[in-house]
Amino acid sequence: MPQNKSSLPSRPVPPNNGAPTHGAPTVDDAYTPQNGNGGYLAQHYDLDLDYRVATNQLRATATITALASMRLDRFSLDLDGLSVDRVTVNGVRAHKVIHAARKLLILVATPIDAGDRFEVSVRYRGAPRPLRSIWGDVGWEELDDGVLVAGQPTGAASWYPCNDHPSNKASFRIRLTCEDPYTVVSNGKLIARSTRSGRTAWTFDVPEPMATYLASVLIGRYRRTDLAAAPVAQRIFFPANLAREVAVDFGRLGEMLSLFTARFGPYPFGAYSVVVTDDELEIPLEAHGLAVFGRNHVDGAHGSDRLIAHELAHQWFGNSLTVARWQDIWLHEGFACYAEWLWGEASGGPSADRSAAEHRALLDALPRDIVVGDPGPHDMFDDRVYKRGALALHALRRELGDDGFFGAVRAYTRDRRHGSISTDDFVEFFSVHTGSGEVRRIVDRWIYRTVLPKL
Repeated sequence: MPQNKSSLPSRPVPPNNGAPTHGAPTVDDAYTPQNGNGGYLAQHYDLDLDYRVATNQLRATATITALASMRLDRFSLDLDGLSVDRVTVNGVRAHKVIHAARKLLILVATPIDAGDRFEVSVRYRGAPRPLRSIWGDVGWEELDDGVLVAGQPTGAASWYPCNDHPSNKASFRIRLTCEDPYTVVSNGKLIARSTRSGRTAWTFDVPEPMATYLASVLIGRYRRTDLAAAPVAQRIFFPANLAREVAVDFGRLGEMLSLFTARFGPYPFGAYSVVVTDDELEIPLEAHGLAVFGRNHVDGAHGSDRLIAHELAHQWFGNSLTVARWQDIWLHEGFACYAEWLWGEASGGPSADRSAAEHRALLDALPRDIVVGDPGPHDMFDDRVYKRGALALHALRRELGDDGFFGAVRAYTRDRRHGSISTDDFVEFFSVHTGSGEVRRIVDRWIYRTVLPKL
């Protein structure tokens, strides 16, 4: 959830006549000022987690491969609420480790030169918990009988040390060991499972670059059903007492996938998994290659088709194509909201034109006090960001026609596959691909103005 050309640059620090630098810069993102670290890019995370469901106790080792973008004698990782036992860098114990204010500051024994690849290993333990934020509690969360991880946007540091910013995507290997009765679901492909002394180790491989907030672990007493193999493997994990409702509500998932593949381009990952927890959840959640719903989101009557479409669309927009800065989140949520309208149109509901008109009328009654293209951290999940983002896309579709618009969407998801994006990048790509001078004007009216345009 890295494409270096789109990643946030590090601020250079004067070389001080060849002496090691005295610290690495931060990402300096006003939306998440405590998250993200400069001076390097994480390239791979290897997480080995040993977890006790009954007591919520975690013992783990995270090994991170990174590339230095400047000369470093120190660097930091994001980690909160857990105790660190040992840190090594390139196999050598760190000179000093300071853990405070959600940051793990590591002073290295031997400076790391710009351009060098290095490996940091962190052994840690504790009782993981959600982290408080202005968006509520995010991160590792205990269920009544299991676990879910809801990391967006700043919760990854609740369970592993990382460079927690969406601009730094990396590959992952996640190995989690827990008690036998439980099923573990995570991102990527399950490549190994072994049981010993009543505990089972589950190992998942994520070869594609993934944003830290999209890394997830789900633990529960789940039944598994494989729904279909095309256009990509689809499977669902659910409590046995919801079998009938789940079979109905997700019975059209294959049709939804086929529609979005036709509109957005090939599905970007090797499989799609859905987890339905036995707990009620406030909202569904997406992660890289999977989505999570609460038992309150299934009713056996297709009552959540809109939500199912929304979370599925995030596999393209949010998970494969990920904003480099949170201020551009309309690109994630606008496309996911528009996917709801596309599915409604394809499944016998209102046309996208009608849905757009209805939601514009609803927006017309709401305050116009945010700029969707830079809503500020408190409003980045405001429904107006979602709906005006979708309306901007519908206005583009009207201007470009179906062939022009969806052709550009498919080209965009292909060209930026597993990379980082921004509003400027989106506008430039669509303008060049379609040859239309109207793209920038339409995006500006819907995304950067508070006045609500007419369709």
